[in-house]
Amino acid sequence: MRILLVGEYSRFHNSLKEGLLQLGHEVLLIGDNDFKNYPLDVSIYAKFLRDNFFLNAFRQIIYRLFEFDIAQLELAIRFYINRKATTGFDIVQLVNEYPLQSTVYFEKKMLKYIFKNNKKTFLSSCGDDYICVKYMLEDRFKYSVLTPCKENPNLGHCKFTLRYVKKSFIELHEFVYKNIQAVIPGDMDYFIPLKSHPKATKLIPYPIIIDNLPFTPLNVTDKIIIFHGINEVNYYKKGNNYFEKALEIINIKYVNRVEIITAKSIPYSDYIELYNKAHILLDQTFSYDQGYNALEAMAKGKVVFTGAETEFMEHYNLTERVCVNALPDVDSLVKELSFLIENPKEIISIGKRARAFIVREHNYVNIAKRYLEVWER
Repeated sequence: MRILLVGEYSRFHNSLKEGLLQLGHEVLLIGDNDFKNYPLDVSIYAKFLRDNFFLNAFRQIIYRLFEFDIAQLELAIRFYINRKATTGFDIVQLVNEYPLQSTVYFEKKMLKYIFKNNKKTFLSSCGDDYICVKYMLEDRFKYSVLTPCKENPNLGHCKFTLRYVKKSFIELHEFVYKNIQAVIPGDMDYFIPLKSHPKATKLIPYPIIIDNLPFTPLNVTDKIIIFHGINEVNYYKKGNNYFEKALEIINIKYVNRVEIITAKSIPYSDYIELYNKAHILLDQTFSYDQGYNALEAMAKGKVVFTGAETEFMEHYNLTERVCVNALPDVDSLVKELSFLIENPKEIISIGKRARAFIVREHNYVNIAKRYLEVWER
């Protein structure tokens, strides 16, 4: 089959593409890109306005004055130039209901062209969307990425998450859902809000290219290395403030027993290089399940502080931890880190279970087969 994957911001579609290629399908990936610089077959990145120093400065001035990013117009123009590359596919999958990140008006125009010129379209529920954000606002999760917004609604990520419940984005959501065959949740944070939706399928876990993630059993002979990678744009959304406060306490409490590495908003390749030598990786505190950074670290046998709520444990029938459920609570994080530092054998055990879990549940070729079953059905 010919398959078009639209949008990328977490390696999800790159990993799915590799699995589909292994199974003999033709796949094209189109999208914008952020600082992580994931590979794309067709890029509509607004490099003219983003990468030129003077034009980007002008762009920033326009945004401050009018809260309008003119780079979104360049993105739409680049899509128009490359539009014929997006036609004639058997299957289209959108990474999100707002996959190309232009203005809502142009987003609908681009998606309408894609819907019209291909056979079947599916939607992945991964990242913020109307249904998920509405569920958060109804306080149906114990905690969510909107939890920090209750204390400070001016936090950077709040307005970007809350835009999904504005009228224009609700209309985009309705437009997308009218044109898709089904919506496929990628983890518990999206599966739970979609449980009763008539177009929702069962959860299909994110594909992980385990071949590229060699497993080396953890060996604790000297200091325990803790890695904390920070995307400054999502600082509060990921709960980095809790992690930093916990690390301050841990650094004093175990000054001679730990080494702490902190990295801020760096490209994916640099991020990976830094965390490779770590025993423990701090990922996020407001999730019920794991995202890509966590899953790839788990594949390497790292002990990851991330989402691992009861719903996750029950869904996969787990009786032992494959990662640490990181709560938005400094005392809890300090307690969990202290336990691991004082019981290094548990670090080794969790690391081995983490690798086994990824191999069993997230193998990219097996996941690609599950997507094909849904698409063909």
